[in-house]
Amino acid sequence: MKWITREHPKIDRIACPWLIKRFIDPDAEIIYVPYHEVLPKARDLGATPFDIPKVEYTHYDDQCTFDYFLKKHQLKNLALDRIAAIVRGADTDRHDFAPQAAGLEAIFSGLAYNSKDDHQLLEMGMVIYDGLYSWAQFLYKKKHSETPAEELLLQVYHQYLKNKGGKKIPNWAMELKEMIQDQIDTNIALSLQQASEELEINPAYLSREFSKYFENMTFGDYIRKQRIDKAQHLIETTNRSLTEIAYLTGFSDQAHFSRIFKLYNGKTPSAFKKSLAQK
Repeated sequence: MKWITREHPKIDRIACPWLIKRFIDPDAEIIYVPYHEVLPKARDLGATPFDIPKVEYTHYDDQCTFDYFLKKHQLKNLALDRIAAIVRGADTDRHDFAPQAAGLEAIFSGLAYNSKDDHQLLEMGMVIYDGLYSWAQFLYKKKHSETPAEELLLQVYHQYLKNKGGKKIPNWAMELKEMIQDQIDTNIALSLQQASEELEINPAYLSREFSKYFENMTFGDYIRKQRIDKAQHLIETTNRSLTEIAYLTGFSDQAHFSRIFKLYNGKTPSAFKKSLAQK
């Protein structure tokens, strides 16, 4: 069977062909053409178009084409569900869907920059998604920071999450607060997809209801605020360097740490630290 989409693939238009070839049609032919040629070529070649507007295989609401392939072909597979969250986050700039989304986007942005050959990109993408599938099957619970030295480094200040107001908080919200706190204290990334799986709650429902019980914030904003609050406390109470504090609060990029810290506090971490010394 032939499948056709627009040229210059990056996320969804690499992920979907991988899914097709590995789980739907191993002999599928993937065709990339300029956007305006997709539908005419699809008619001429008898190919199924995907990942363009106004066709069956496309984006729906906040889900991407990869999600639709899973639904349409009834691919019930937890590893594919994990990959779907990563692809969706990367393809829609919603990195709160899965912590790996930003990395996937970075990888394929770099590959697309280095190569203008769409089928060469697809070949590389097949290898990368095979590796991602193995991770999603067997390794997704394994954390990089499992050595004793790193575990010792990650023993940081414990912050209790307080209930506000008289509103009765549902059990899932209380459990989720404990999960978030555990992630903050151990510097392990928690995604909305992971939370929904552990709580056995639909991720769309969890995303929609989350702000009602967590300071009127989205899941991503709430997690980010907890990390910044933790960073501020470490600056105030320890002599650790800002690089160490960035690492302890889950920021591998110090520039990103400074930018997010300033967004919440109105000052960069270094300016905040200097202001404390002047008091």
